[in-house]
Amino acid sequence: MQGLAELFSRDGALARRLPGYTYRDAQRQMAEIVGAAMESGRHVAIEAGTGIGKTFAYLAPALLSGRRAIISTGTRTLQDQLFTKDLPLLGGVIGRPVDVALLKGRNNYLCRHRLEAALAEAAAADGARSAGRGFWDLPGAFETLAELKEWGRTSRSGDLTELEDLPDDHALRGAVTSTVDNCLGSRCDFYDRCFVLEARRRAQAAQVVVVNHHLLLADLALKEGGFGELLPGADVVVVDEAHQLPDVAQQFFGVSLSARELEQLGRDVGVEARLAGLAAQLDAETAALGRRVADVRIAVAQRPAGRLAWPAVPPTLGAALAALREPLEDLDAALAEAEDASAGLARCRERCRAARARLDAIVAADAEEGLRWLEHTPRAVSAHWTPLDVGGPLAERIDAQAGAWVFASATLAVGQDFSHFLRRVGLPGAESHVLPSPFDYGRNARLYLPQGLPEPAREDYVDALMSAAWPLIAAAGGGAFLLFTSYRALHAAAAWIELRSPPGPVFVQGSAPRSLLLERFRAAGDAILLGTGSFWQGVDVRGRALRVVVIDKLPFASPGDPLVQARVAAIRRDGGDAFTQSQLPEAVLTLKQGVGRLIRDFDDRGLIVLGDPRLRTRPYGRVFLASLPAMPVLDEAADALAFAATLAAAGPLDGAPASEAPVGGGSVPAAAGT
Repeated sequence: MQGLAELFSRDGALARRLPGYTYRDAQRQMAEIVGAAMESGRHVAIEAGTGIGKTFAYLAPALLSGRRAIISTGTRTLQDQLFTKDLPLLGGVIGRPVDVALLKGRNNYLCRHRLEAALAEAAAADGARSAGRGFWDLPGAFETLAELKEWGRTSRSGDLTELEDLPDDHALRGAVTSTVDNCLGSRCDFYDRCFVLEARRRAQAAQVVVVNHHLLLADLALKEGGFGELLPGADVVVVDEAHQLPDVAQQFFGVSLSARELEQLGRDVGVEARLAGLAAQLDAETAALGRRVADVRIAVAQRPAGRLAWPAVPPTLGAALAALREPLEDLDAALAEAEDASAGLARCRERCRAARARLDAIVAADAEEGLRWLEHTPRAVSAHWTPLDVGGPLAERIDAQAGAWVFASATLAVGQDFSHFLRRVGLPGAESHVLPSPFDYGRNARLYLPQGLPEPAREDYVDALMSAAWPLIAAAGGGAFLLFTSYRALHAAAAWIELRSPPGPVFVQGSAPRSLLLERFRAAGDAILLGTGSFWQGVDVRGRALRVVVIDKLPFASPGDPLVQARVAAIRRDGGDAFTQSQLPEAVLTLKQGVGRLIRDFDDRGLIVLGDPRLRTRPYGRVFLASLPAMPVLDEAADALAFAATLAAAGPLDGAPASEAPVGGGSVPAAAGT
């Protein structure tokens, strides 16, 4: 594509106009690959190692081409970064005005109808009536709602993320935003002033639209009704953090029903009925539904949290779930007599009927095509039918679009093999490329494999791992992530640390919101953070605050997880090898995400500690090691300790010991100058 070579060359426009810009050959290569895909209309998957600068590499071809592009990201944070920083910065360098739109999920936008309903309910509520009804009892609820109304009069976007004092977990947020289920669409009195509608209008008119995976899949699955579609007009769709897409797709091609959803339906019926003067007419039905939902919660209260395959559902729980149908039928009948009173009640009836239909669909779902299962936590209970293969329906919708699809992530391939990811998105014939990180892992990082640890299944494994890793953490002066594959191991390690004297503050997942833990970790500089799940990916801590990452064991999915069991059974039914086709590649990609937390910039330095002895004792250990960035491996504790000590103070790492040649998926070029 014309202009890319000059833009990304060593003395090109980016190097001249962006202070501190570092030339990266892999970034130039990626931009050319994306540009060629856009011109040919073919699909391509790109594993772009950390530090390549993949956002500029896919944004530049889109801006230079003048084609219409949809950029889908894994998180709202990355959405905001693209819209407020990367796109304006790159557009300024290119010198070409670009119409860009940011489109988020509905729960980010103020809903005027629900705000008015909340204001009316809060004003009418007294202590007796409001007890147990949620936000009505919050101190200052009415005042906050009034302030939101005033803000909504002047806000252009209605994006609640502009309000620092209304975070995502604020109790009022759900009361003043809409969902696909409770939106009134064209029947709403505020339809012509709807913030969501206006955001979609801007998106449909823009050259570049920034969305997230949930919105992208909602558009594909045609679940975002009433506001039209984005995709038919797109020349290219770029899916960043594409490794998340298959799991998100399962949500949209599956069927789910949650206790919280039914409870919200009951609350919304109550609000709309009171606004219409029909509270007495519907109270009995909403109360009956609430009691049946409570029975479901009681039935799972004594069971350990987690997932449960449908055949293993205890009789009491099965009966409680089946009993939900009767109150839904009764509520539907009552709403049929009241729906003409308001658009809100009419929409509640539609939601009631849809909930009943989904309950029936889950109960009668085909076990060959997917899995029926339950999930519960201390706060949530939900029933699901999940398709085991989303590749087929996803590919049908992708191929129905005229443009190219570009899938980009730091973790898509097992070694050089993309077959697992491409099979999951239904595009086995797509072009693929691995572009290694430009960071100098060979000089700045070491991989330590402790010797003599017991098998991970043994009870004393966490103690043994912590005993091996603790001297290294102490020598480095803290600045450590300890990543675990289970909460049980995390809590065992936290208890182990409580009996020691750590070099800095200790933060444990669950003790505070994730964002706050990361903020405190960065600020401390010598902290230790224990995490699992969400801390393995999407966490960016640059500089000396993070210099050691300890991973307890290879992140194979739990064999007791019903979804894992169902995938294994399906692959075996088709005559395949479930371990090599699913379990191993999933674990490799997850491990790459965890290892990727350490080196986030050219000057970052650090030590990776992988405790699992199976890396050396099992043949598949070589697959894991070959998929990691190329860096020297340490086997001896003394060598690891000496290297960790060099991390405690700023300074070069030249001369740090290494007992082996680098291991990993190919050579890594040294960082080039700016």
